[in-house]
Amino acid sequence: MSYISYRPVLNNPVLVLALTFLAFCLAALFSAFIGKRQANLGEDEQEDFNLVMAGTLTLLGLLIGFSFSMAISRYDQRKIYEEDEANAIGTEYRRVDFLPAADAARVRTLLVNYLDQRILFYTTSDERELQKIDATTAQLQTDLWSTTEAAAMKQPTLLTNLAVSGMNDVLNSQGYTQAAWWNKIPKGAWGLMAVISILSNALIGYGLHRKGAKSALLLILPITVAISFFLISDIDSPRGGVIHVYPQNLASLLQSLHVND
Repeated sequence: MSYISYRPVLNNPVLVLALTFLAFCLAALFSAFIGKRQANLGEDEQEDFNLVMAGTLTLLGLLIGFSFSMAISRYDQRKIYEEDEANAIGTEYRRVDFLPAADAARVRTLLVNYLDQRILFYTTSDERELQKIDATTAQLQTDLWSTTEAAAMKQPTLLTNLAVSGMNDVLNSQGYTQAAWWNKIPKGAWGLMAVISILSNALIGYGLHRKGAKSALLLILPITVAISFFLISDIDSPRGGVIHVYPQNLASLLQSLHVND
């Protein structure tokens, strides 16, 4: 299965930061420009305006907090599945002792090569390289299963069945990992956050200029919300930004296998 980046903007946190900051600043400045040219609000109208602004900002805070929680849960899920993959591969590496000696040696070699590819999956960001890694991984999975299955059929026992079961866990763990990497914050949630953010900045710009506040204050909310978008995008993007899931369990397993050899 190939890794498809179907949301290039959302997978680039720096670009998200730049675009959202620009959009929010324009919304605040434009509404401030409109506010300067309109008559002052009456007391009742001002109370209504403050109520609308407070409600909009509250909704924005809830949406950002909810999205941040979603991104964190997905990040934690990717870390858990990386650990599960390492456990599955390490367990199967030992279970292949139940297979005939020649088949066990071949499966061990394939598992080490497979482990190399799984580490590259976590550490590579180039699309072309990822396609090669996916193709190599798929071929190794086919070889691992066919070799284990053939060995178990030649010598069908409870112990060889354990090796087959362990190989099934290895292959399944990769599928769970891939699903976790594809599982991101829905685009609809991003769109809703963007709309509410633009409206919130517009209301702030409109309100601050009516109160005679300094223009520099108009930048506070755009900067704050844009940074929030950046952080959510960074955590939600497995290969973008600076916050990544490092395959420490897989790397530690590979090192231990080389030491044992």
